[in-house]
Amino acid sequence: MRAPETTAWHSASWQTRVAQQQPTYQDPQALERAVAHLSRLPPIVVSWEVDALRERLAAAQQGKAFLLQGGDCAETFADCDSDQIAKKLKILLQMSIVLLHGLKKPIIRVGRMAGQYAKPRSADNETRDGVTLPAYRGDLVNRPEFTAEARAADPALLLRGYERAALTFNFVRALVDGGFADLHHPEYWDLGFVKHAPLKDAYHRIVSSIGDALDFFEGMSGRSVDESRLVSFYCSHEGLHLLYEQAQTRFIPRQNRWYNLSTHYPWIGMRTAQLDGAHVEYFRGISNPVAVKIGTAMDTNWLQSLVTTLNPQNQPGRLTLIHRFGAKDIENALPRAIEAVRATGHSVLWVCDPMHGNTETSTGGLKTRRFENILKELDTAFRVHKEMGSYLGGVHIELTGDDVTECTGGARGLTDADLQRAYRSTVDPRLNHEQALELAMLIAERNPSRRMERTR
Repeated sequence: MRAPETTAWHSASWQTRVAQQQPTYQDPQALERAVAHLSRLPPIVVSWEVDALRERLAAAQQGKAFLLQGGDCAETFADCDSDQIAKKLKILLQMSIVLLHGLKKPIIRVGRMAGQYAKPRSADNETRDGVTLPAYRGDLVNRPEFTAEARAADPALLLRGYERAALTFNFVRALVDGGFADLHHPEYWDLGFVKHAPLKDAYHRIVSSIGDALDFFEGMSGRSVDESRLVSFYCSHEGLHLLYEQAQTRFIPRQNRWYNLSTHYPWIGMRTAQLDGAHVEYFRGISNPVAVKIGTAMDTNWLQSLVTTLNPQNQPGRLTLIHRFGAKDIENALPRAIEAVRATGHSVLWVCDPMHGNTETSTGGLKTRRFENILKELDTAFRVHKEMGSYLGGVHIELTGDDVTECTGGARGLTDADLQRAYRSTVDPRLNHEQALELAMLIAERNPSRRMERTR
């Protein structure tokens, strides 16, 4: 593919390009009113938070920090519940403390939350029992019930999505600022349904070790470790619905730049990464750190042109490539991708998404992912990056703080037969709390110094 010609950019310039995965609204005037209303509402995040995240991602790009990005495949408005939000924050904090202990470097905590309400679909329509209706595209667009009224794209949901995203992230801010994320008090993060003893015991040993280290340092120095008390937390979502993203895109005069202030860290999915498409046009003009999902369908020219189009000045921390090749293809596909980017002379943050390339159908007909394939892809990613003199700077995981049974394997050895017990996802299968925590422990073990400690 050839990169599109550079044009003058503004927040609506994407409208001159073909926009994939956009819903069709029956009332254009109602849509226009909703977007105009949304554009007048206060932003969900602020520009200096966005800039701070970009600096942290630049450190991860150099192997000096590690990104943990996780959350639901698709949020629902019903998830805007204090208990649900706290559970998601808890599992991400638990995973981050495990990674901090094992990798011995700062952990950048980013939730797939406070805006992950729109989802791409493989087909525009869905047919059941001879009835064809528009596909469910997430709560930002329509409703999951299979009726004509529910499946009609509703502009009012754009405002509802903004409200739910703002409420979600404001509650996260309140928890973090109030000391909920203080590493001195990891007991705040306990999730009572964790029953697997070896996993639970290993986690508590890590917590005790970090607590002892903090107490020792603060006792010797007479001062607190500020980073351990005031943990930064950022939000991210797929920037799919372009009118929604445009409405919260603001020009900040003191920075002389445009920012998407609906989130800190938006990404482009594989289905909307066309070089001449509307999403790439929109993303190239915002100053947020941005990410692109890449897979086996993306050839060298396409990948290289994305890198130079989205980050022409090679700004550190600006561009993340989230590779999602699958356990069976990563061995061959990842080296080619690394070489392609290296040939451009640009630097990116490499992140592994071990979820999407490993989706399959269970014997009972449910979509699932096997824990062993997720781990295999991560293992291969760490090894290939190391062999090629590159850094795997983070992971991107679909997970939940709930006790669901959507992915097989893990410490409890879930099988296809177990999936029916608590399968709740309306889109893609997620790791449950135990599987997510186990994955964090296994990632932490990838630190060579940790392996040496265990063999002594």
